[in-house]
Amino acid sequence: MTKLYYSPGACSLSPHIVLRETGQPFQLVMASTKTKKLADGTDYLTINPKGQVPLLELDDGQRLSEGPVIVQYIADQAPASGLVPPAGTMARYRVLEWLNYISTELHKGFTPLFTPGTHEDTKTASRAKLGEKLAWVDSQLAGKTWLMGDSFTAADAYLFTVAGWGKYVGVDIAPLAHLSAYMGRVAARPAVQEALKAEGLLK
Repeated sequence: MTKLYYSPGACSLSPHIVLRETGQPFQLVMASTKTKKLADGTDYLTINPKGQVPLLELDDGQRLSEGPVIVQYIADQAPASGLVPPAGTMARYRVLEWLNYISTELHKGFTPLFTPGTHEDTKTASRAKLGEKLAWVDSQLAGKTWLMGDSFTAADAYLFTVAGWGKYVGVDIAPLAHLSAYMGRVAARPAVQEALKAEGLLK
């Protein structure tokens, strides 16, 4: 069975949501990003030398890393889900455009805020820059249910995961009306509720 190595609330929540949206069978394996150990004491670095989550292990033993790539692979195993549109369509490139923006501009923007020892001036600058980028995302959600309009995609799972980190590091999205309402819509999806509960993020 496919295994997803994850850490609660980390960026691995995105492929976790996508797996549940597709209904594919999988096994969750928790990997501590701090100790680099699994629950049974296994050294996670022997499984993924990058030491990061997510990591997807396939039935044949192949392993795939990098969240934006993993969600494309998962979605392509269940094309009817529409989580990533078909290859060659402009709709697919629009989803990839969002996955790349979230990865490089938002996800990495949070890194200094989670890194121990980051100077307070750097944190202040990071929060300001993230605020500007999230305000732009907010403007793109005006009049839309999801990033792509009426269709929920893998990009929505990723944005929900990353934007949700704001509450832990002082990046307030409450004033961003479109984004705040959007976060509520994503959180209400059954697959998202299941993923949050499985990771211990929802009682």
